Amino acid sequence: MEVLAGFRSRVPLPTSKSRNFKIRGGASFNLDNDFQAAIQRASLRLRESHSPDPLLIDPYVGCLLPSNSLEDMDQQLHPYCLATKFIDDKLLETMRSTDGLKQVVLLTDGLDTRPYRLNWPTSTLIFDICPEKVFRGAVQKLQDAGAKIPRGCLSFHVPSESFDKENILRSKGFSGTRPSIWAFQGLPVVNLASFKDILSIVSNLAMKGCLFLGELPVWLAETEVGDQSATKEWLDDLFMSYGFRVKMIEYDEVARSVSKDSARRASGVDTSILFVAEHLRFSDDQMETWRTEFQRIEEEGDEEGFEEL
Repeated sequence: MEVLAGFRSRVPLPTSKSRNFKIRGGASFNLDNDFQAAIQRASLRLRESHSPDPLLIDPYVGCLLPSNSLEDMDQQLHPYCLATKFIDDKLLETMRSTDGLKQVVLLTDGLDTRPYRLNWPTSTLIFDICPEKVFRGAVQKLQDAGAKIPRGCLSFHVPSESFDKENILRSKGFSGTRPSIWAFQGLPVVNLASFKDILSIVSNLAMKGCLFLGELPVWLAETEVGDQSATKEWLDDLFMSYGFRVKMIEYDEVARSVSKDSARRASGVDTSILFVAEHLRFSDDQMETWRTEFQRIEEEGDEEGFEEL
């Protein structure tokens, strides 16, 4: 299975802990940093959707933002939008080219509109792991705006605050004995340990050969800022410890692949790493299925031997 290479985005999302944010209708809320970042990402998708030559179009994101969100927006091509386009295309391309792939798990900030805006193949099961409060507010606005899951597909929410996400996924219909694809973009992580928890979940549930792709905040990397070689080595070691072969994707490579020149490219400090990883281990469910089958064969063999005696 193809594994591609990685990049770091260059324009930072908000980093302050809180601020007041005025939403449509005049109400003001004190938002934590995670929700600020989610709003910023949604704003970037809205801006790109309204650019003269859009890289992507999100027809629903406007309902999640204030009515004046397009004011004072420049036309620079933000690396987040490149990453979003890459993830969108890779998800759909892999699902259409992989026999039996009907499960997609999105690890998001709660304002992700992929379940509604992407043309998922019929019978796709979409599992969205994201913050509960953000999701509940967003899904109501999306439904009010007329957003619908594609016909023949189903979407399930898994609160990211839940302690046992693996069993919640299983209870909602996820199967570790069937192909799946996982995408990480926007899900809040407080430290490297919390991302390792995500890696563990994906490693336990994803079948051998499944893809895990997405965008990591660069501050997770235990390397000097700007040291690409050290960052790649760190990423390789981290993912391999959970059974993944990973590569990063260069920002310029993504821009070239979608025929975008550098004129609109934003500049700034590297803040994200885009990755694609292939799972090299069998899932827990696969192992359990084989253990059960081996046990059945052994028991049948014992019974046949007893009858012969």
